[in-house]
This record gives sequence, C-alpha cells and structure tokens, in this order.
Amino acid sequence: QILTKTDIDLDYKKTILAAKSWGMNTSYGIGAAFVEAIEAGKTASEAVADEIEWLKKIYATPSAAQAELMDKAGHTSFDVRKYMSQYKDRIKGAVKKAIDAGVHYGNIVVVPAYCVGDVGHHIAQSMFNMCKDDVVMGVIEAVTQVLDSTLRAGLKTGYKDEFAVLRAATGSTAAAAAYILEKDGFTASMVTDLLFKRYYSFVNMNPARGAAAELHNVDFMDMINRGAKLIDPIHLGKKPKVAGIEIDLSPVDDHEVLANPQRYTYPACAITVRFSALMRLADFPCLLTSEPVTATLGTHATALHPDTPFAPLRARKFCAVTSMMPSRCTYCQWYKAV
Repeated sequence: QILTKTDIDLDYKKTILAAKSWGMNTSYGIGAAFVEAIEAGKTASEAVADEIEWLKKIYATPSAAQAELMDKAGHTSFDVRKYMSQYKDRIKGAVKKAIDAGVHYGNIVVVPAYCVGDVGHHIAQSMFNMCKDDVVMGVIEAVTQVLDSTLRAGLKTGYKDEFAVLRAATGSTAAAAAYILEKDGFTASMVTDLLFKRYYSFVNMNPARGAAAELHNVDFMDMINRGAKLIDPIHLGKKPKVAGIEIDLSPVDDHEVLANPQRYTYPACAITVRFSALMRLADFPCLLTSEPVTATLGTHATALHPDTPFAPLRARKFCAVTSMMPSRCTYCQWYKAV
C-alpha cells in the first residue's frame, strides 16, 4: 500500500519488498514498535511515530538497527557490530559483481539471507535440545526420508522445470507431516482451528509478546494444510502426487519410532504421541519444510532467472488461516505486489 503511492523506480519497489520478505531486512517484525508503544501507554499517534522511526531504521541503517535489536534482546556472546561490519566488507565484492552482471537488486538482497538460517538456528543448541526427544527426531528423520525418496523418484519421472523440483521438495514434506498427523486421528483443519483460537487467547493474555511469536506456527499450519490436500487421494485408494511425481510415504510407515508410539507413553493410550511431537515442531518446523533444501533450490532457481525477483511470491498462497476465514484474503497484498 505504501509503495503503490511512492514515486520511485519500479525495480526499487520490488527490491524493497524482497528485502523485507525472504531478504530478512533485520529481525524487526513490522508493527512491533507500535504494539510496544501502545502497551506502554502511549497514544496511537505516538505509537505510529515510533513505528515509522523503526521502518526508517531498518532500511536506512539496517546494521545499526539490528545491533540495537540484539542489545534489547540481551545478546552478549559476540560483537554483532564487528561481525556485521566484517560480513559487509567480505560480501561487497560479490555484490558488485552481481550488479555488474545484471542480477536484480531484489535477488541480491534475498540470496545471501538464505545462508543465515542454517548457521543461525538449524544447527543451534535449541534444535539439538528439541531433538533429544526420540519422537521429535523421528518425525524429522521420516519426513526427510520422504523428501529424499520423492526427489529421487522425480529424477526417473522427470521434472518439468526447476520450479517443479522446488514444488516436489516442499510438497513431499508437507504431505509427510500431514500423514503423520492423521496417524493420531488429527486433521490439518483441526490443528489450524486450534492454533487460530490460541492466537487470540494468547494475545489477550500477553499482548506485548514478541513480534515473531506465531511466525513458525503459521509456517506449520500452511505446511500441513497443503499436505492434507496432497494426501487426500489416499482416502480414495489412490497414490498422492506432487508436480506429477508420486510421493513415497513409506519412510513414515517404516520408521521404528513412529511405528511404535506405545514405547513413549502409557502403552494402551498411545494416541497422542506423534501429535505432541508435531506440536513441538509447530514452534520450530524449519527442518520439516525443509528450509535448507528450499533455500538451496531457491538459490538455483534464482541463478537461472537472475533478472526476475524471486521474492516475494506474487501469487495467492492459500494460507491455512484463510481456509477458515476466506474473507481475510481481502487484506492480503502479496499477490498484488508491485
């Protein structure tokens, strides 16, 4: 909405959108300053002014803004200002070459951000702690095996284009997650309804919560919602497919841990074990979606189309929440992106 009224070059508009989508222009969550100000007792106009100041910061001085955010979060383990300065110096040459080669600015801000996730949290202590649970680890293992098996099957079937590989990757893991969910008698719509209601309850209980609180819940809901549609043919005795490739769900059925939930609770009542593991992963679904794979495939696709911004996705995403309340689509601007 802001950009449609802004008189600047169209490519700059696309770059600005890319920078705050997968470009991860700082860890600031849009609206956080506004909420914080309101909860602190400021007027609405004062809160708007605070929000505008932060929006200026993340685009005009992103490194300084991120350092300030890290300070507020109590980060002390290393010098973030020094790190970002070194990163900027070391990547500058590659950025210059990309500009000279005609790579769209939107892609230049997105591709480097892909590498942050793996180091930042996929191999973090928090991931290790979560995966100490056998069933959580089992879910990640089985879903990853479905991904691997399906992508290899695609090599035999053939991929229509590079984007079909990406669709097969994300679709197979979504199907696997939804398949595990159904093993405990839960459906994607049930979970979406639960988390949707919890959102409003949580806001009432903790209005000043972190701006990213529901971020991964949304990713998780979107994933299982898509997966539910992909595995629907199973209920009709048919094989599920994505991008024309049959999804191999046998790794889920054959997984020693997932096939024996009775080993992880009172044996006769083992009907929520796999679901509870998925709920742990709802806060941290990064290795289910799977981000390392989608980041790599996204980078390859971008490399084949360097002059076209890869992000944000300029299409309706059919979000899980809007499956419950389709009227919310009216407020979504992504499919109208410049």
